[in-house]
Amino acid sequence: MEIYINGIGVVGGFGAGTKDLITCLDNGSSPVKASDKGLGYTFPADTSRLEDFVQKRALRRIDRFSQLAILGAYLALQDAGMPLLAGKRTGLIVCSGYGASQTTFSFLDSLINDGDACASPTLFSNSVHNSAAGHITILLKLGGPCLTVSQFEMSVPSALMSACQWLSEGRVDQVLFGAVDEYCDVLGYCWKRFFGEAADGTMRPLSHGLQSAVPGEGSAFFLLSRDKTDHSRYGYVADVRTGRMKDREIDVSEDALYILGADGHKGCDALYGHFIPWGIHAACYSPIYGSLPIGTAFDMAVAALCIREKRIFSSPESVADQGRYKIVRQASPMTGGSIICLKLAKDHEFGMITLMPI
Repeated sequence: MEIYINGIGVVGGFGAGTKDLITCLDNGSSPVKASDKGLGYTFPADTSRLEDFVQKRALRRIDRFSQLAILGAYLALQDAGMPLLAGKRTGLIVCSGYGASQTTFSFLDSLINDGDACASPTLFSNSVHNSAAGHITILLKLGGPCLTVSQFEMSVPSALMSACQWLSEGRVDQVLFGAVDEYCDVLGYCWKRFFGEAADGTMRPLSHGLQSAVPGEGSAFFLLSRDKTDHSRYGYVADVRTGRMKDREIDVSEDALYILGADGHKGCDALYGHFIPWGIHAACYSPIYGSLPIGTAFDMAVAALCIREKRIFSSPESVADQGRYKIVRQASPMTGGSIICLKLAKDHEFGMITLMPI
């Protein structure tokens, strides 16, 4: 299976677009904001660039969750040279862990305050998980199959498997594949109640026994094709796997770089120490975009950028190094080999996405 990546669009606390993401990767940090309601820290995303692609009046009834997704989709298409998708055999797959959380809770408030008869129909229509895919389909005039996937932290590899399957079977010629999650005050409140508050908003992944996760938000979209094009400078997806681990270490490749999806949750971070063997070449970039269910999509974007730039970005200084792994501490040239995005989650679930340079 060789599924080529022709364009990338990313939106997060680091900014909007691959240029902003690379800047934060080079600096090793991303802006963190303290909540004005005493709900801890977060990585807020800015959707103002969406007006470069869509008229303001067309966004009037579109909620922020869908706006994050739409901006990511347009940035991916811009990065791929803005191909015309209308009338083409283009599929759309969007995945999310939280879904339209802010809109969902706003609709529930409307239902409680105004009753069944007067609850907001606009909030209701935007509150469902597939609202983002619907808006993207309408704006881009897509006529191919459309799918929304929600499997919390396994949403990204699960949805990517479907995208690869569509392309392998010839159902479509290309797939616009993306992931989106948003932050809301209810999430911040629950986060603080369950996990406490990070002392300074600094994420310290792989620090076993330390809870340092900071909630993030944003979207990451990819234009995928079965055939190589002039824009296929990000390499290709060589393999996607999901499953459940046994009580043993995962088989790893000695010549691969592993981008670990550890994001500061002590329960999940401990799994990497238990299931990943010593000595692997590894990196972790979650302090750039925060902790969110679709974080693997950002890991995949970084892996693709490593291939495009022909260099491996250094891990942020806050990523712990207990001598178990060969953590990338300095940017270095990429000399070949695969890059594997590995996410471990509760109940011993795992997702692995392998990217290869062309």
